[in-house]
Amino acid sequence: MVVSIIGLGLIGGSMAIDLKRRHFADTVLGVEKEAVNAAAAVKIGLVDEIVSLDEAVQRGDIIVVAVPVGSAVKLLPQILDLFSHLGTKGKIVIDTCSTKAEIVRSVHYHPMRGCYVATHPMAGTEYSGPWAAMPNLFDGRACIFANSDESDPRAVKTIERLYNVLNMRPIFMNAEQHDVHTAYVSHISHLTSFALALTVLEKEKDEKHIFDLASGGFSSTVRLAKSNADMWVPILSQNRDNILQVIDTYISKMGEFRDAIADYDEEKIRSLIEDANHIKKILA
Repeated sequence: MVVSIIGLGLIGGSMAIDLKRRHFADTVLGVEKEAVNAAAAVKIGLVDEIVSLDEAVQRGDIIVVAVPVGSAVKLLPQILDLFSHLGTKGKIVIDTCSTKAEIVRSVHYHPMRGCYVATHPMAGTEYSGPWAAMPNLFDGRACIFANSDESDPRAVKTIERLYNVLNMRPIFMNAEQHDVHTAYVSHISHLTSFALALTVLEKEKDEKHIFDLASGGFSSTVRLAKSNADMWVPILSQNRDNILQVIDTYISKMGEFRDAIADYDEEKIRSLIEDANHIKKILA
């Protein structure tokens, strides 16, 4: 098995590590446009070779598109075009992007659509680049398969096996459902972290000891604000409508807290906090 990974950052690099050491892939080829990242990926052993896109598609049995979704939407049709020109059966391409509706639409009518399996491994950290790659990143996490009924069943089974090797559990849903859910459980978390970081940075201009007093709670809450803009700008753009709904709901809840605090309404504050505590039933 030859796996070609396009984009050797946190997700692509971490997949490369575990697919090789868990003996799913005999050879891992890398495609990386940033020369520094490409050199680092080879030096630290993420991939066996750095190759061109054409060579990665020609030699790879499975092509993993692990680049920001804005780039992936443009890249995926090109890869399926190369599949058509090669005339080779059995090749599969997957993506790892955290929005699915637009990328699925981009190839809906492509004659090689069956070779594409839309996936989103729900794992990550706030760090990026090949240096961020780590073993066991995906263990125990969920992987979303979007619109899998549009993919060749054999391709889906192969990719299920790939994610099983990564110790992920599959969840199947359509692309629109996926984008709604990720807006609530992932995208809003990043947005609030960005906003909190900006709020504190603004205050720090006047109050020099804010960061000296920052505790573990602040660090964990604002951790996601370190996330890479190149990845998050296209995510927020492509999932715009769902994210705007979540932001409006979030602002409404913040307004309830603000009004209760402004009115010294301790019973209302307690009620809001206790309602929020019900999240413990979902998140142990």
